[in-house]
Amino acid sequence: MEYNHSQNTFDLVAKILSWQTFMSFAIAIGLLTLVIAKVDIDWANTKATIFKSNIPVYLLAFISYYFGFLLRGWRWSIMIENSDRNQNLRTKDYSIFQCSLYVYLGWFANTVTWFRLGDVYRAYIFSQDNKDSFSRVIGTILSERVLDIATVFFVLVLAFSMFYGSVFSSGMFIFIGLSLFMFIIGLAGIFVMRRYSDYLITYMPRKFRKSYQLFHDGVLGSLNRMYLLIFLSIIIWSTEVLRLFLVIQALHLSTDPSVSLILFVTLVNAILTTVPITPGGVGVVEPGIVGLISLSMSRSEAISVAILDRSISYLSIVILGTLVFLGRYYFRQKNSAP
Repeated sequence: MEYNHSQNTFDLVAKILSWQTFMSFAIAIGLLTLVIAKVDIDWANTKATIFKSNIPVYLLAFISYYFGFLLRGWRWSIMIENSDRNQNLRTKDYSIFQCSLYVYLGWFANTVTWFRLGDVYRAYIFSQDNKDSFSRVIGTILSERVLDIATVFFVLVLAFSMFYGSVFSSGMFIFIGLSLFMFIIGLAGIFVMRRYSDYLITYMPRKFRKSYQLFHDGVLGSLNRMYLLIFLSIIIWSTEVLRLFLVIQALHLSTDPSVSLILFVTLVNAILTTVPITPGGVGVVEPGIVGLISLSMSRSEAISVAILDRSISYLSIVILGTLVFLGRYYFRQKNSAP
């Protein structure tokens, strides 16, 4: 199939400008407005706290977050190569930087569209650019998601063990339960594919069998060299935890939350981001961060943390992601011009 990047760009822009996306932003604004109206917030104190931030430490938080994209690109390049070898194909050179760029563009699309469509967009542009199978590539992304869910669940359990018996522990069960539910669903899907694929293919319409086989190879084949994938997953989530830790340090707060609380808040942030009500979890993540951080500091300080942290994990993605997306489109158009 011939790659039509103009059509691809048009499709994403159309999705971004769709009424569903505007509606989701309206819901997010409504949620934030409702929270602000119901809660007494000392905005003067919050503003003063943010403006006194230590800029170099804030930049370190920014660097930590974006270094995570390079690690995600490295992990995904390994998973794609694993899947490639599993099919006995000619192994390609999957550049870490290129894979990181695809991951970042998918992340950007997730911040402006519903239902994590950025994962689908990432698989689409990668498969088109590399003349690869969409089914196989989306299978590797599904495995990547299961790895992330597994890492989040086990680190949440670790944080809970640190909190056990404290006033915080009772509020953790809902998030641990949610992550456990997602983890079980992911494992169940992989188990069914590994154990019953031959049975499924037998009863599957013939026209879907090849696509399913490629998807199967993407999901299961990508999970070779598991020790390296697990190691990278732990380091990736460590960069997320470090980001929040550095954001808190940059604000010079009167009280520093414990490491276990920072662990917990970071991972709850990740879980709330997956809620498909709004793009990138905006309007859902912020109250969650404030509510949890408020357990160990004043509300105005917690709001300062949420604003500064989301300026990195959401706002910077929207702004820089738009530039990367448009820049990629421009250079591809320029290179494809006669």
